[in-house]
Amino acid sequence: MSSTVQVKNIAGQTQEKEIRDFFSFCGKITSLEVQEEGETKSATVTFEKDTAAKTALLLNQTQLGSSHITVTSNSGASAEDDSPITSDKDRDSDEITQEEKPRSRIIAEYLAHGYVVGDAAIQQAISLDHQHGVSTRFFNKLTQLDTKYHATDRAKTADQSYGISARATTLFSGLNSYFEKATNTPTGKKLVDFYTQGQKQLQDVHTEARRLAELKKEEHGGSAYKASGLERVFGAEKSGQTEAPSSGPGAPAAPGANTTTETTQPTRAAEGGLGVQESTPIQSEKTA
Repeated sequence: MSSTVQVKNIAGQTQEKEIRDFFSFCGKITSLEVQEEGETKSATVTFEKDTAAKTALLLNQTQLGSSHITVTSNSGASAEDDSPITSDKDRDSDEITQEEKPRSRIIAEYLAHGYVVGDAAIQQAISLDHQHGVSTRFFNKLTQLDTKYHATDRAKTADQSYGISARATTLFSGLNSYFEKATNTPTGKKLVDFYTQGQKQLQDVHTEARRLAELKKEEHGGSAYKASGLERVFGAEKSGQTEAPSSGPGAPAAPGANTTTETTQPTRAAEGGLGVQESTPIQSEKTA
């Protein structure tokens, strides 16, 4: 399969950075070309790995800005035409890349950042993880890193003495986002189940999304306003200011992305997390 996808029906006001941020959750982007097409835009997104392109196909008919986009493969493949990452290069690195993560985790990250993903796409992500044994392989990777870096102990004690590498230090994107402070608690057990059980339900993904959103808030002192990046745009948070845009530049940045001053349509911060919304089924939601 090609590592390039074609994206159409992008709203005319959607900026290139918003498109890049949106697809960065799937994996590393090597090139992005955006073209004007009348009142809308189209984009050609090329990823470093085919796996990322397959994940991007799950986003067909997902909302970006004010429009529901279409995502198709250059080769005509679909997300079902998947094959697990098995090379030593992918498995043995200490870095947990977006391409290695279960697709259910990636969808949870989208939801945690306030994007609206349809139930059909979530269910397809769950099915692909189960079909290809991604959850088992990913949990084995976490176990190896936990043994090496004592991430579980570090999460329990918040002890900074363990030598976790710089790329794994933040709560949201680093190792600690996979380890609950007390794995014998109900919340901790749900977390372990999420990354060890192949069979998940839609609600499990929403629950994990809310947990990730709370971790993002915790990074910013418990402030949803700061976690969304608005402090850098509009200044210090005012008293009583609790809502933040859920997607686009005003929302927490995608993996490896910087925030920007442009804003898109805000969405309400749902109960239990920053901008986490219950997904709604979208008609004609199919991958090409």
